[in-house]
Amino acid sequence: MIDNDKPRDEAVEKELAGVPEELLDRDEGGEPGLEEALGALRADLEAAQQDMLYAKAEVQNVRRRMEKDVQDARAYAATGFARDILSVADNLTRAIEAIPAELHEDPRLKALVTGIEATQREMEKVFAQHGISRIASVGLPLDPNQHQAMLEVPTAEAEPGTVVQEMQSGWMIRDRLLRPAMVGVAKKPD
Repeated sequence: MIDNDKPRDEAVEKELAGVPEELLDRDEGGEPGLEEALGALRADLEAAQQDMLYAKAEVQNVRRRMEKDVQDARAYAATGFARDILSVADNLTRAIEAIPAELHEDPRLKALVTGIEATQREMEKVFAQHGISRIASVGLPLDPNQHQAMLEVPTAEAEPGTVVQEMQSGWMIRDRLLRPAMVGVAKKPD
């Protein structure tokens, strides 16, 4: 028991200053119960440690999200440009398809045809280097995640729901859809 005539220890008073009065169990002399005060301080310490662990975990989560965002930004930075350049690739394909087969061997146009074909191959090579790839469609079942059905074609030659015609090629950039393929889908004939 503490003598009431002695001044209280200043360090104990400072420690007990933040503890609510109802938690301080006073003994017969009015002195706080040190065990109860110590228990309250331990509980506060545990709560503070728990809060610190939660804060550390949150910081790690934010750091991981930021790293993933940076990786995605690097991997998909060319998405807007790639979408814009796809129309150029489409026009090159149309130009090659528009040239009749007999003109491919005409000596006056052979160099032009070869140049357009070489340009198309180079563009596809650059696309591949940046993770941009053409979506396969003709002969495959319609995949609404990659194909956009534009029309139904009545035919007995293919199973209903199978892509039988491609109006515009579809493209992926890594694992994301860049542009869906616009396709015609088989249906049962009437």
